[in-house]
Amino acid sequence: MPSVFELASAAPVVPVVVIEDAADAVPLARALVNGGLPVIEVTLRTPAALDAIRAVAAEVPEAVVGAGTVVSAAGVTQAVAAGARFLVSPGWTEGLLDAMGGAGVPFLPGVSTASEVVALLERGVTELKFFPAEAAGGVPYLKSLAGPLPRARFCPTGGISLGSAPSYLALPNVACVGGTWMLPADALASRDWGRVEELARGASGLAASR
Repeated sequence: MPSVFELASAAPVVPVVVIEDAADAVPLARALVNGGLPVIEVTLRTPAALDAIRAVAAEVPEAVVGAGTVVSAAGVTQAVAAGARFLVSPGWTEGLLDAMGGAGVPFLPGVSTASEVVALLERGVTELKFFPAEAAGGVPYLKSLAGPLPRARFCPTGGISLGSAPSYLALPNVACVGGTWMLPADALASRDWGRVEELARGASGLAASR
């Protein structure tokens, strides 16, 4: 089973998507894939999220669709049943970690402190989401963790922009970043998939600088 970071190795920017209308999921996913961002995190923040994952999994085979904002064992079960190929949580508990670890798909538990990282390393979990990245210390904080905790690798998410993403991706302990800058609210509201594709292409170009 490939890890989340192996799935994202070709395109180290993961769009973090909030879907209000499940009918938008397929054209949005196609725009992201066409722009070079095939690994897509659909957050479980709306009633449409599971239907959106189901639609993308069925109709956009080029996409690697996962579920974000997974905060319960029930959410793990529902997301995997809908077709999610990876799971991302904003934080973790022992129960949630057990549920994600037993789901049969790769997962990224969220952390924001060194103690949380150490606790997960004790459990053998080395691939982590750093959230909320900018609010929790950003690039300087992750840089400070690289020395004492070299086994940990991160996908920082939260407040990252096209301008700040390269600084994160330059860190040795960062495998990919999550972001929403390629999904501006006005483009989603007007269903301007061409603009989403253009912004995704700009984000995917960050891979060349690694």
